[in-house]
Amino acid sequence: MAIIVHRIRLLDGVAPDRFETWVRDVDYATCPELPSVLSFGVQRVDAERDAPLAYVEIIEVSSLADFEHDMQSPPFRKLVSDFDQMAEVVSETVGERIGDGYRV
Repeated sequence: MAIIVHRIRLLDGVAPDRFETWVRDVDYATCPELPSVLSFGVQRVDAERDAPLAYVEIIEVSSLADFEHDMQSPPFRKLVSDFDQMAEVVSETVGERIGDGYRV
């Protein structure tokens, strides 16, 4: 299992409500069409001083190879097309969880 963390910045002129509505109604709803995605969430975070509102998305996948395969699918390509009109990924971190972690 792999974890992918993206830090996201909205493009100039994109309202946070527009992006957040798309995340809730489209991005999350598409996840069942991507078999490698085990969990996915977008968090609003404090932006750096003088920076636009920022987000972090955490994607937990069965494997990077499986996720790369899903990235070629029409549903994923549509997500990328929509996303690119509203935001940009400013950093990416990829890793693996140590053990099972903790979850209530």
